[in-house]
Amino acid sequence: MPDKVLMKGNEAIGEAAIHAGCQCFFGYPITPQTEVAAYMSRRMPKIGRVFLQAESEIAAINMVYGAAGSGVRAMTSSSSPGISLKQEGISYIAGAELPCVIVNIVRGGPGLGGIQPAQSDYFQATKGGGHGDYRLVVLAPSSVQEMVDLVQDAFDIADKYRNPVMVMGDGMLGQMMEPVEFKERKPAQLPSKDEWKADGLKGRKEHHVINSLYLKPEELENQNLKMQKKYAKIKNNEVRYEMYNCEKDVDFVLVAYGTISRICKNAIKLLAEEGINVGLIRPITLWPFPEKAFEEVIDKTKYGFMSVELSCGQMVEDVKLASNGRKPVYFYGRTGGMVPSPNEIADAVKRNIGGAK
Repeated sequence: MPDKVLMKGNEAIGEAAIHAGCQCFFGYPITPQTEVAAYMSRRMPKIGRVFLQAESEIAAINMVYGAAGSGVRAMTSSSSPGISLKQEGISYIAGAELPCVIVNIVRGGPGLGGIQPAQSDYFQATKGGGHGDYRLVVLAPSSVQEMVDLVQDAFDIADKYRNPVMVMGDGMLGQMMEPVEFKERKPAQLPSKDEWKADGLKGRKEHHVINSLYLKPEELENQNLKMQKKYAKIKNNEVRYEMYNCEKDVDFVLVAYGTISRICKNAIKLLAEEGINVGLIRPITLWPFPEKAFEEVIDKTKYGFMSVELSCGQMVEDVKLASNGRKPVYFYGRTGGMVPSPNEIADAVKRNIGGAK
């Protein structure tokens, strides 16, 4: 492909997965992510890989379970209600410690809601939407280029830790078009799958069995404790975030991810014209949440933090935990598919600074 190509976000996701070596894609159409499946339906058969439109979201995630269990790179994508249907399968995949990539292009809810962009699946993604003590690594791109990069990273992270990874965008990011580059990437140093993948005997005396069922409570507890150790490693090694305009002391720090963080940067420029210095923490990993980013600015901010979200305030809880009562935490959000302007965010900052005096 040329150095840079203009692509819609959803189609760029598909091409990024292909570049990452995705061998199997299983999906089901739902707005605003249907173009991911449509793109894969055209591309995958041409290069000798598997595309299958499942009969439902539930079927799709269980097909991912089977393909991932055989050791190949597998992926599915959907949007909010469809991700809800996948939750049981996601828990099974996490319990069986299988690597895979799940893309959620979030739409407004609850229920069927609407097809406009939202961030109201934050709790579902970061707190575990399915049953049991499990975690997903959750990556939140803010541009189409970053979506390309993080989808490819997601496959490596999944293989490294034998864990499902979610890339969570929103309807705006999935539908917008931006120039992207598919860079040559050095092969990651990843553990071999030969010790666990179910791909026949291959000279072994016994088949590998992929399972998440432990009828003896002692065994199930040991499995859970083993997984918690893995999650602790992920928290130590995989935290990602961006600090914007936080080099010096600031009046206020915004916390935002995804496309809303781009609007926040424009709000920061507007506030600077009025002599109000504002910084931004942009979580790139929603889990693990970048708590250490707050340590970098906790003593630099005069009035505290404001979580800016396309939801009713789901991430604000993690912002409060990260600040740990040391500075005030405010919230500004729009919901149901409404997207704030830079001026609206700037006005919210000024209101909160006024209240903090």
